[in-house]
Amino acid sequence: MLAGSAVAAAFDYGLKARRVADGVYAFIGHTEDFDTVNGGNIANAAFIVAPGGVIVVDSGSSLRYGQQMRAAIAAVTDKPVALVINTHHHPDHFLGNQAFAGVPIGALAETRQAIAAEGDAFAENLFRMSGDWMKGTELQQPTRTLAAGPLEIAGRRLRLLAFDGHTGADLVVVDEASGVVIAGDLVFHGRAPTTPHANVAHWLAALDRLEALTRELGFKVLLPGHGEPSTSAAPIRETRAWLVWLVDAMRQAARDGLDMNEVLARPLPPEFASLPLAASEYRRSVGHLFPAAEQDVLEGRAQ
Repeated sequence: MLAGSAVAAAFDYGLKARRVADGVYAFIGHTEDFDTVNGGNIANAAFIVAPGGVIVVDSGSSLRYGQQMRAAIAAVTDKPVALVINTHHHPDHFLGNQAFAGVPIGALAETRQAIAAEGDAFAENLFRMSGDWMKGTELQQPTRTLAAGPLEIAGRRLRLLAFDGHTGADLVVVDEASGVVIAGDLVFHGRAPTTPHANVAHWLAALDRLEALTRELGFKVLLPGHGEPSTSAAPIRETRAWLVWLVDAMRQAARDGLDMNEVLARPLPPEFASLPLAASEYRRSVGHLFPAAEQDVLEGRAQ
């Protein structure tokens, strides 16, 4: 507790760039929910050192995070940041944008729309959960619209893949030179997935497509939005397994005529019981997925 309190008191995220491949580095977030000790450092971010500059993928949860991220990047390379990419509109992935003022910030069109609509509310909510770590943080919207396809930036060739499911727009960044797939929150590893904006059917379809593409691309490293990098597609399968179980559990509970309190009281199956944040994410998911499952059962859509 003393170490955590000391870090929190100094508002130091302790960011250390981890090399995951040639020219590709990651900052690995804590496997926790937002609180005043971790300051919102719960998601992964990455950067690619290209011949003509640095490409940042996701900017973290606050102005402080973005500033400390820039300092950590500068400890690796003196090249300027050429582009910041936001993979989706959840606040732990874009509220550090403000630290990159003057740098182009790119996102899918739907992500830009969602940030414009919900970004201020997200920031206010993180102030409540993370406290003074958020001081000075203001919404900095993306300035450039990205689309699926090849992207040549700073002398590095990327392949952008556009999906939806975790949110209404989920961008995956493939660095062709290194074989690193930066998957954003389509993929969780060693942590229960979050579903507040999820269309689970679309998410499952996206995971199937992403797994097929990783085989086609012959990737070397998969960086999830939360959790440790992997040299296999196991995190995709892990995310899929949770979502399939979650949907089936909601539908079966609806068929059994359970009310929401009864569903919330159900124990997790053994294969998920020890997964970090499984209990809290299950409760959150019940709140917004169970009513839809009840409606599907009533209208005969759930088989």
